[in-house]
Amino acid sequence: MKRILSYLAIVTLVLLTACSVSYKFNGASIDYTTTKTIQIADFPIRSSYVWGPMGPIFNNQLKDVFANHTRLQQVKRNGDLVIEGEITQYSQRNKSVSSEGHSAQTELSITVNVRFTNNKNHNEDFERTFTASKSYETTKSLNSVQEELVTQMCKDLTDQIFNATVANW
Repeated sequence: MKRILSYLAIVTLVLLTACSVSYKFNGASIDYTTTKTIQIADFPIRSSYVWGPMGPIFNNQLKDVFANHTRLQQVKRNGDLVIEGEITQYSQRNKSVSSEGHSAQTELSITVNVRFTNNKNHNEDFERTFTASKSYETTKSLNSVQEELVTQMCKDLTDQIFNATVANW
């Protein structure tokens, strides 16, 4: 009986180590056997209202999200996946009014136009706009909150672009 139990334990152990389950927590669904490279162009600012550091913040975050969450090699040209576009709008507007009739909150927003090309499967190609916005109290100046809000909106935009291009949700 001991011998049978030992044999069953060894067989169970071998089976458990031979099987593997793979989970991807970053949401990417990329076939790395066919898709190995990504080309991410810098997005120029084509908005009438501009804050200079916004372009580099967005472009760096977009490249970082793909570097950190995929195994794709970033290339300058001829990528299996190609992401390009432009920042088309950067604006602010009054969001709410106080009981005295003055603006209480201002909403800041960024819109980007994205062209995605999957050179391995052109059925996934698209051109789409993505928008992110954040609000701040009008008692604060835009200069005091702009960097933090733009960084948060760029993070939101890059997550939206990542999900639309390689997460296939």
